[in-house]
Amino acid sequence: MATGLLRRGAISTAKISSLTSRFIPSRLQATAAAVAEAKPVEQPTDPTKPQHLKTFQIYRWNPDNPTKPELKNYDVDLSKCGPMVLDALIKIKNEIDPTLTFRRSCREGICGSCAMNIDGCNGLACLTKIDKSGPPSMINPLPHMFVIKDLVVDMTNFYNQYKSIEPWLKRKNPPPVKGKEILQTKKDRAKLDGMYECILCACCSTSCPSYWWNPESYLGPAALLHAN
Repeated sequence: MATGLLRRGAISTAKISSLTSRFIPSRLQATAAAVAEAKPVEQPTDPTKPQHLKTFQIYRWNPDNPTKPELKNYDVDLSKCGPMVLDALIKIKNEIDPTLTFRRSCREGICGSCAMNIDGCNGLACLTKIDKSGPPSMINPLPHMFVIKDLVVDMTNFYNQYKSIEPWLKRKNPPPVKGKEILQTKKDRAKLDGMYECILCACCSTSCPSYWWNPESYLGPAALLHAN
């Protein structure tokens, strides 16, 4: 009887092994086929596609090598680059010159980090489109600001001026219940329209001649907007 049980167990194991060997490969094949279908097919680059080169003249200065500032030319193939000036700067830094220094963050026109002077006008590099048909684009740091390196300027004075006007809401009367949240009406909220949208990029202040000549005493439009 014991022999019969062992034999039955052996037969059952053999059947299971047979079924396993029959079904597992088919499942593996199906899985491999599904993965092959889901994997994106890489499109080969077209070597015959013409290049669309654009020259960018970028302000360069390194405090570790205190020579005179210079404008350095970089040629970028716009057919392999995004539409914004920030895309070109990132491409230059990643593929041509890793020493190029500039600020960037959100790429959505919200943080104000990539403020610079582009073709003579202050603006955000992430929102400024590349002029594909025009002459070489000239990119400089924000004017009349101390340059830390390349396109990075010292924003200390600008932020200190903003801090000096205490840009937060203040009540003329003490709160009705100390330590409790004060609800804001829609009418009071509407009074903030036109003031809170500023992202402190300093484009307006560094475009103002009065701010150029008296940056220590004149607060500039960005700070005055919040001082209302």
